[in-house]
Amino acid sequence: MSTLASTMQAFFTQRLIGQRHASPHTIASYRDTMRLLLTFAEHRLGTRPSNLALDDIDAELVTAFLEHLERDRSNSARTRNNRLAAIHSLFQFAALQHPEHAATIQRVLAIPPKRFDRALITYLTEPEIDALLVAPDQSTWAGRRDHALLLLAATTGLRASELTGLLTSDVHLGTGAHVSCRGKGRKQRITPLTKNTAKVLRAWLTEHDVDESAPLFPARHGGPVTRDGLERRLARHVATATAGCPSLATKQVTMHVLRHTAAMRLLHAGVDSTVIALWLGHESVETTQIYVHADLAMKERALSRTTSPAGSLRRYRPADKLLSFLETL
Repeated sequence: MSTLASTMQAFFTQRLIGQRHASPHTIASYRDTMRLLLTFAEHRLGTRPSNLALDDIDAELVTAFLEHLERDRSNSARTRNNRLAAIHSLFQFAALQHPEHAATIQRVLAIPPKRFDRALITYLTEPEIDALLVAPDQSTWAGRRDHALLLLAATTGLRASELTGLLTSDVHLGTGAHVSCRGKGRKQRITPLTKNTAKVLRAWLTEHDVDESAPLFPARHGGPVTRDGLERRLARHVATATAGCPSLATKQVTMHVLRHTAAMRLLHAGVDSTVIALWLGHESVETTQIYVHADLAMKERALSRTTSPAGSLRRYRPADKLLSFLETL
C-alpha cells in the first residue's frame, strides 16, 4: 500500500471518525472529494489510485483538479472551496504523519480559496409564509405531517438535517415548550416554540402516538423523511401555494430558505443578532450578519434617522501641480 493510500485511510478512520467524531454528512462529503481527486489523478497520471504516491498529489495537480471542477463539472466557487477545504484537512493530517514530504504538503496547503460574490439571501414574507402553511391538505395524514413540519421549520429555523433527525422525545410541550436537536458540529441545541407551533405539534403527537424513539416526521414506511423527500414535498406545496400568492413564483424556495425566513422574522421583531446566532446554532455571530445585510427595511429606518449634509458639494481641486497631474490620470 502506498504512502498516500495508508495516509488517506488513517485520515478517515483515526482523524475524522476516531478523533473528531465527524458526522456522517461530513464523512460523506470528504469521501466524495477524495474519490473525485483520485479519479482525476488516475486519468491525468495513468496510475491506479492505490499506487499513487503522496508527492503525486502536488500543488499543480490539485490546482488542475480545482479548475476541472469548475470548468468540466460546472461546480460553483463555493463547492470548489469546500472540496479544497477537504483536501487541506487531509494534507494537514499528512504533515504530522509524514514530515519528509513537507515541501509538497506546504505547497498544497498554500493554495488559497477562491473569492466569489455573495448573493443576498432569499426569505419569505408573511403573506408567502401563510400561503405555504395552508398549502398541505390537512384532511390527510401526510398533509397534517407536512403542515406541522413546515410550521416548525419556519418558526424555529432548524436545518433540514435537524428536522429529519428529530425524534418524538425531542419535543417538550410543558412549561417552556421547546424542541431539542443535535445540530451542525454535533452541538446540542434547544429552540423555544411559539404557542401556535406547540399547539400544532401537540395535535400531531396525539395522532402520531408511537414510541419516543420514533421519528417525529416519519415517511410512509415508518423511517424518517429523507432530505430529498423533504425538498420534493416542499416543492409540491410551493407550487400549490403559488396559485394564491403569485410572488412565490419569483423565488426558489428550499428548506434553507425557511431557515432564513425564521431568522428574518426574529430580526424584524428586534431580536439581537447574537441571540439569533444562538437560536440558529451559528458558529460565529458574523454568519448572522447576512440577515442584517438583506434587511432593506432596517436600512431604510436607519436612513430616516439621518440628515443630509448641509451646504453644496464641490469637487476636490488639488492646488499642487504634481497632484493636479495625478488627478488627471
